[in-house]
Amino acid sequence: MNANVITDPFEIGPRGPERGQGRCEGSERWDFFRAWLANPLRVASIVPSSHRLALAITQEISSATGPVLELGPGTGVFTRALLARGVAETDLVLVEKGSEFLPGLSQQFPAAKLLARDAASLRHIDRLNAGAVISGLPLLSMSLRQVAAVLRGSFRQMRPDGVFYQFTYGPRCPVPRRLLEMLGLKAVRISTTYANLPPASVYRITRRRNAR
Repeated sequence: MNANVITDPFEIGPRGPERGQGRCEGSERWDFFRAWLANPLRVASIVPSSHRLALAITQEISSATGPVLELGPGTGVFTRALLARGVAETDLVLVEKGSEFLPGLSQQFPAAKLLARDAASLRHIDRLNAGAVISGLPLLSMSLRQVAAVLRGSFRQMRPDGVFYQFTYGPRCPVPRRLLEMLGLKAVRISTTYANLPPASVYRITRRRNAR
């Protein structure tokens, strides 16, 4: 594993000072396809998310958002879009469980904070006071207990006005309504892009005003 990757679940710190060179699209697609072959439920798609989807899921993000927590960055498609939106690389915390993606992420984003861990265990790290969470996780292939853990941990890491952005290939929000209600959350679909394989929708998930 790359020495820049943080594996201590209770420590977050900056990594190397120099930015690595970006990897070619063909190489990223091949890495993604191999990851899908190894674990189709975890990866969920045979190709990385499209540029259009990256634009859609980051459309409400700017340099004013503050720290951004990205779950399941994979090959870094959304990460690059966040940087293009003005988010400082040092304000990015990337949580990636797949060991096959870690070297590429470490090379591309040396100033970001990279955590090699399961996103369902976010409650075990120090609070980040993030402004947003961008999720590339395949929630539809996860158990309700896992999804609940991801959401609880994510909102614990955010400010009271923080927003959780999730994309899905399904026809409706990937978080069941009963789970949203139990956690005091609400979801609104903000975008659908057909220029993705397969087509995908983006949901904005926030705290309900009367939730504690």
